[in-house]
This record gives sequence, structure tokens and C-alpha cells, in this order.
Amino acid sequence: MKLNRPYRDRREAGQILATEVRDRIGAPDAVVLALPRGGVPVGLEVALALEAPLDVVVVRKLGVPVQPELAMGAIAPGGCEVLNDALIADLRISPLTVAAVADREIEELRRRETLYRANQPPVGMRGRVVVLVDDGLATGFTMRAAIGAARQGGAGKLVVAVPVGAPDTCAEIAATVDLLICPFQPEFFQAVGMWYHDFSPTMDAEVCECLVVANGAAAHGFHRSPTSQSRMGRW
Repeated sequence: MKLNRPYRDRREAGQILATEVRDRIGAPDAVVLALPRGGVPVGLEVALALEAPLDVVVVRKLGVPVQPELAMGAIAPGGCEVLNDALIADLRISPLTVAAVADREIEELRRRETLYRANQPPVGMRGRVVVLVDDGLATGFTMRAAIGAARQGGAGKLVVAVPVGAPDTCAEIAATVDLLICPFQPEFFQAVGMWYHDFSPTMDAEVCECLVVANGAAAHGFHRSPTSQSRMGRW
């Protein structure tokens, strides 16, 4: 289903995205990794549609010290780091400054991993189809870091799935993974939040709740329909 209007909220975005992901891959061994915080409610819908486990890949943006919203890079678990070398050079940001920002964000990354997983181990991804989900793609730095973490974790095939994205960024990301799914790539893209009527911040409690719902569904067994069975094994 293609869309040419803003989504109501992340739930609707996730439901529309989930239908396309299920129809295009239908992989029986898939695992969904969502980027907290905003990507997790979207990822929940994708995980339920695929009847797949849901986990998080905690990625942290490295903000420019004097303008924190401006990303000079991103980090992910396992030491994965992606830097905007051109921006760092233009702003004359020293390696020591980059390292100091990264150290602070590593602490927050670890805090969130502990909180979200509640001492449970990460979902195994080695040899599996890994679907990386966020609520949108703007610059793509956080997604690139997540891709690095998934590759380091041994992902068999990589799918990036987002409800909305900047066309140029989508093209760049698509060239680095097995498949990119993005139903809505508006020509005049400025920010992810522009394409949601409700883009309220996702709180830690909602992230934890989404993981509980997904893990509860997995623990009690998914009710797979004949239609979904026929789609399995396409990859």
C-alpha cells in the first residue's frame, strides 16, 4: 500500500509498513530489530505481522556540541561508529571532542539496553533475515550504525524498513543492504516528523511495553493464517 499523505501516528505507519514487509519477504526465520525510541512502536507492528521476535538495536546520535540536534555521526552496540567526516572537518571538531561525545552516548546506550531488555540476552540474529525498523529516514546516520551492528551480529540478510524517508537517503541505504522497504518517499522531505500528524515522543515505558507485547505473543505462539503460511519461505 503506497501512501501520499502524512500518517496519523506511529501505529498506523507500522501497520501499513508491516503489510508491505510481510508481502515482500515473508521470511520464517526473520527477526525484527527496532531503533528506540520511535522505531519500536513501528517495529512492533512489523514483528506481529511477520510472526517474528522483536528486539532493539540501541543507536545513539552524536550531536555537534554547540548544536546537539545536528548529527556528526552515530554509534551502535559492538563499537560500531559512523561519522560525518565532511561536517566534522567543516566545523573543525577535534577528535578529542568527538571521542568525548561518543563516551557520553555510550553510557546512555548501555543504560537503555539494560532498561529495555531487563537483563534478557539479545535476540540471536546469526544467519537470519534481520529487519531493521525505524519511524523514518532523514540523514540515515543512525540506520547506518544499526546496519553495522547487525552485520557484526552475523545477520544473514538485511532488510531496512521505514514508513517514510528522504528519497536520496533511501537510495543510499538501499545500496548497502539486501532490501529497503519504504512506502512513502515524499519529494520535498524536510524532517521525519512532518509526515506524522502525531509525532509525540516515544517514552521508555512504551518501548518496554512494546517488547513485552511482542515477546508475549512469541511465547504463547502466533496464530498463523493459511495466507501467511503461503507467503513463508519466499527468501
